[in-house]
Amino acid sequence: MIRRFLFLAILFSLAIAASAEVKLPSVLGNDMVLQRNSEVNLWGEATPDRTVTVRTSWNNKKYKTKSDSDGKWSLKVATGEAGGPYEIEFSDGDKLTLDGILLGEVWVCGGQSNMEMPIKGFVAQPVQGAAEAIRESYAHPDIRIFNVGRNRSESAQDDCKGEWKKPTPKNVAECSATAYFFGRMLTDILGVPVGLVTSYWGGTKAEVWMTRDAIKATEGIDHDYALKADGNGFTPQSMYNGMIHPIARFTAKGFIWYQGESNRDRAFDYGKLLVSLIKDWRKAWGDENMPFLCAQLVQYRYDGAQYLSLPVVIEGQYYAADALKNVYVAPTTDLSFASIIHPPFKREVGERLAGIALDKSYGLPGFAAESPRYASMQVDGSKVVLRFTGMADNAEYDAVGENFSWVDKNMRVISIKGFEVAGEDRKFYPAKARHSWPVSDRITVESDSVKNPVAVRYAFRNSIEANVITGMGTPLAPFRTDNWEIPENELFKK
Repeated sequence: MIRRFLFLAILFSLAIAASAEVKLPSVLGNDMVLQRNSEVNLWGEATPDRTVTVRTSWNNKKYKTKSDSDGKWSLKVATGEAGGPYEIEFSDGDKLTLDGILLGEVWVCGGQSNMEMPIKGFVAQPVQGAAEAIRESYAHPDIRIFNVGRNRSESAQDDCKGEWKKPTPKNVAECSATAYFFGRMLTDILGVPVGLVTSYWGGTKAEVWMTRDAIKATEGIDHDYALKADGNGFTPQSMYNGMIHPIARFTAKGFIWYQGESNRDRAFDYGKLLVSLIKDWRKAWGDENMPFLCAQLVQYRYDGAQYLSLPVVIEGQYYAADALKNVYVAPTTDLSFASIIHPPFKREVGERLAGIALDKSYGLPGFAAESPRYASMQVDGSKVVLRFTGMADNAEYDAVGENFSWVDKNMRVISIKGFEVAGEDRKFYPAKARHSWPVSDRITVESDSVKNPVAVRYAFRNSIEANVITGMGTPLAPFRTDNWEIPENELFKK
């Protein structure tokens, strides 16, 4: 009887000890990257009303807080310059230690299938340079990858499935290609560890990645439609609850975003929704100026190459970049195939996003990753002279002379394509275009079918050959000079 009593007492004491151990969310784990030179959030659970002590080995400092009546606790710890590996020790009586911790740059990478597309590609849809990236994975040891497991939820979740992974061939093959190439360029240029927190789900609309309050606060959209479940059964906020809320405390430098194809059914709402999504995420992370970098959607024919739903969504991406500070779009107009919705050029997308980040977020200009943008037009008889920003900036690097847009990726001399001109009847016709040399930021367009032009569009179809690039290889952003209402039969096939 005494032995049995002692045995039960031992089991009871072990249970008490086990319950006393600090519990952490999965995003706080071994081998993670924490944002350098910052105050980062740490949080978890412990025994209720118990002092929780945290020790960080990079500065050998101790931090203390107290768990609440539900056992939840949080605190901030200071990080220093990039480096590692380090340890973090947690204790509320029993110790829990995380090791392999690096200090560096952390970016959250979200979106739908073009962000999801892994280095190893999809079935019959490869990623260019995949074998090389996988083969060289060990040459980039300071990259860490945390992928949020798929989970849609009607209530906000505090945790998610996932673990921090090192860049082995297997892990790189399964990583988001856009995110990996983005992170690889950052670590190569900055010389610091980079942590990639990826959260994506193919076929999802922007609305499911936002809170319902953010959707309701978005002016000028069809709220009833935005708050309904889509055809795939996703409801507003379901991805946010399951795949954004659990990581929103994890301190990060910024976001990259590759999404929008699924919002073509309400294309004119997208720009406003994207603005609300950016504000929503920035609020969740507690930083209203957090960098938000979008990958421009690639051209694809969808229900017909001649329709306009895709360029209207792309127009929404640039609308968001113009409406908010520290929001940028990485161009992809030259990276498209009319028949492939997941084009193979993910390295170029990731590296253009990285070029913008290096310029705008790290003060390292010179990557020419942003598109030239339409600025103004002047009608001269049957001709229209267009002026652009961002072209003159590249002029001194222009190795192809006055016809900067007349050489393709294979260095073949070709004519400028992608422009259309319309008169007062609002009917657009293909236009001839030429560079207005010696002024490097002008292009002159005209069409024999339009004697009195009033509007010009460029790359403004679901799929159209559009080949204007700078001497640095950066494509001109799609645009239209008009603000005409586009009828539904021009957006979609009826």
